[in-house]
Amino acid sequence: MTELPDDDAVPEQSEQLTQGQPYDTLEDRGVEDILDEGFSPPEKWSPAQKFGNTAEEMREGETLEQRLAQEEPDVEPDLEGDLLDDGEVGDRRAGRLVDPDEGIGIDAEKDLVGYEVGVDGAGASAEEAAVHIVDESEADL
Repeated sequence: MTELPDDDAVPEQSEQLTQGQPYDTLEDRGVEDILDEGFSPPEKWSPAQKFGNTAEEMREGETLEQRLAQEEPDVEPDLEGDLLDDGEVGDRRAGRLVDPDEGIGIDAEKDLVGYEVGVDGAGASAEEAAVHIVDESEADL
């Protein structure tokens, strides 16, 4: 069983509620009385002051405009420079890749072989647009 502290060890209630003065603390903020320092409230509403605290507001519910106003945009990193400058792909896009016999005939080649014939005037497929040319000097990086 633990022993309770003496009544002398527990400070009086008036002492418990006092503001710590600079001479009693390790913080020196340059004021004699801590209450002279002032208080800077936060720049936003507290949750207790938001919509929906009264019975009427709970019954009505929030409008779409109120809910959208509370949303915060996603924080995006600052994108500096070229998006393709990530060391994985080159800056120049490759053109269409075509089979040597243009897909006609029997394929006797064991490897997959294709030749670039340039960028097509029409829109490229996603697979073709993903292919980029990487110089050998860039590939060594």
